Amino acid sequence: MKTSGLVSSLNGRLGWNKARATCFVNTLLALFSVRTVNLKEMAIAFQSDAKLSSRYRRLQRFFAMFNMDYSQIARWIFRLYFSDKKKVYLAIDRTNWFWGKQKINIFMLSIAHEGMAIPVFWIMLDKAGNSNFEEQRKLINMFAKEFGVGCIKGILADREFASGKLFSWLNKKEMPFYIRIKEGSSVCIKNKKFTTAKKLFNSLKCKHKSEYKMKIWMYGAKVYLAGSRSERGELMIVATNEKPKNAIAIYLRRWEIETLFQCLKNRGFRFESTHITDVDRLKKLMAVIAIGVAWAHKVGE
Repeated sequence: MKTSGLVSSLNGRLGWNKARATCFVNTLLALFSVRTVNLKEMAIAFQSDAKLSSRYRRLQRFFAMFNMDYSQIARWIFRLYFSDKKKVYLAIDRTNWFWGKQKINIFMLSIAHEGMAIPVFWIMLDKAGNSNFEEQRKLINMFAKEFGVGCIKGILADREFASGKLFSWLNKKEMPFYIRIKEGSSVCIKNKKFTTAKKLFNSLKCKHKSEYKMKIWMYGAKVYLAGSRSERGELMIVATNEKPKNAIAIYLRRWEIETLFQCLKNRGFRFESTHITDVDRLKKLMAVIAIGVAWAHKVGE
């Protein structure tokens, strides 16, 4: 299999020597071949004349000892697709599962792109449950520090991330956002009348959408609201600090991160098959998969 293009790209962007880049690419090719992150299965496909047991130990040492600069990897992935001046939509979300009693919880920041989000930064949450504001701020700041706030066209997130702290911080940093909220969320309009977000869209018919034309107070922050009702009558409400006319269509691109998670897991590299539970090694494994997903998608294009 021809790998010189990938080796050359990794050498040039990540500053790895040829031996290190070749080892990484062989690990990646093994992943492509067996479509699982289970190291015993990857060892079978790892290109080497060594015995199977030696190949397995080599993979173990790779994830134990190989140091990675995740900012460099993020730059490599970004520039594989975009110019430095390109504005992009960022989708944030978590994917999690149990291995035995160990909870594996990955908080991901990705770029919406052509139907599937591209992974850029991730935090391994050493806990079960939702991320908190500090973790959300840390992840978004990773991207802003590396590529600049001006590169962010919008941050897309589901109801888990609707909070006053995050809304207020994004407003302060002048970062556009499109975040779905719960129907029963309390809102306050300018005459100080309190109601729920759902009531603002009571008259909305099935298969229609509309926007509330003025900013309202929610969770202590000023936002616009846009609503859409599905054919089955389900109401979706999106909060944004931008003009709300296209808020629903923009928010729907958040689904691209769900497609990414499917590629990482059961429809792709079967991330859930890993027996690795160490947080640092899982983060490295995620880097291998992220480069693999980005490269495969780019080759497909």
